[in-house]
Amino acid sequence: MTEMARPPTPVPALEPFGVHPDRGFLPFPDPLPRLPPSFAAWEELAQNMPRLLAARRLRAYLDDLPVLDTSVLPDDAQHQRAMLLLSYFGHGYVWGDATPADHIPAGVAVPWHQVAKRLGRPPVLSYASYSLHNWRRLDPAGPIALGNIVLLQSFLGGLDEEWFVLVHVEIEAEAAPAIKAVANAQTAVASGDLAQLEQEITTVAAALEEMNSTLLRMTEHCDPYIYYNRVRPYLHGWKDNPGLPNGVVYDGVEDYGARPQQSRGSTAAQSSIIPTLDAALGIGHKDDPLRPYLMEMRQYMPPGHRAFIEAIEVGPSVRACVLDNHRRHPVLRTAYNDCVSGITRFRAKHLEYAALYILRQSQRSQYNPTAVGTGGTPFMPYLKKHRDETEEHLVP
Repeated sequence: MTEMARPPTPVPALEPFGVHPDRGFLPFPDPLPRLPPSFAAWEELAQNMPRLLAARRLRAYLDDLPVLDTSVLPDDAQHQRAMLLLSYFGHGYVWGDATPADHIPAGVAVPWHQVAKRLGRPPVLSYASYSLHNWRRLDPAGPIALGNIVLLQSFLGGLDEEWFVLVHVEIEAEAAPAIKAVANAQTAVASGDLAQLEQEITTVAAALEEMNSTLLRMTEHCDPYIYYNRVRPYLHGWKDNPGLPNGVVYDGVEDYGARPQQSRGSTAAQSSIIPTLDAALGIGHKDDPLRPYLMEMRQYMPPGHRAFIEAIEVGPSVRACVLDNHRRHPVLRTAYNDCVSGITRFRAKHLEYAALYILRQSQRSQYNPTAVGTGGTPFMPYLKKHRDETEEHLVP
């Protein structure tokens, strides 16, 4: 007897995926600001990093850094803090002088590999460390919002670097209602509750309005010239980067056997927000060279977050439900199209910023190319394709 195919089921709860109902993909509680005293050497180096980079002395200090045992770190919050510090050390070492380094010293590489393995991510600076776990609130009782958040760690420091990251943090906070709503929307589809579905996708559209408003603020305090020349150079990885065609060697990491490793740098493509909304709204991307890159970006996300995206992908189809019912319930089409338009505007502004902050800048070094993103791809064609494919999903 052939077993009947089971209908798609909605996500039962957010928390098992490391997704918070009020914070989305941001951590709860707030990121840990400091490791225990036994890791004081790391914390002191992190505090002095802007000065050491300015003096081009960071490599000398990191070369002398002893290998610390990260197995004594008891919980996820401390591992996330360690991952943040070691990611900054690693990228500061590689990119902190006139010529990039093709190896990372054992005092950074060995614990970095250990912590990354524990967290299920590659040992490279990814969006999770650069943004999700890199903030604190000035008023602990206040909102996670611009004006009340500051960075825990920076490379050179300064308002432009601070603002660039914090805009992303506020967008993550503003996305939280949408992330919760897409799970509820799938529940509504499964139960046939069209009124609830309308309410949930209206919530998604409202969150996208807030996200777009915050994205528009990027130029307030992040100057394109300063971003390109002083912020962006440290975000590059060592995969498909013309400055490090073979990758880098992680000294002392037995798993790698002294073989160069290749990893992509930090990029907003590693944020889980838009992939989640794409999955929930049925916004697909054509099977071309871009698609494998998008799937690869998930390997740089926290494992729970990428599992959440996958669960949303196989859950009940919001788009199919809207298409089946929008003629009898036209308000569904309006709410759905508001979501698609919100994502289209978000991608269009991202494309505009990519041109302003990168493409139109004057390239001075092969190590910071204007035509290749920090993730190692020719970003302009990809961003245009994303925007156009999103708009194609409007329901007529």
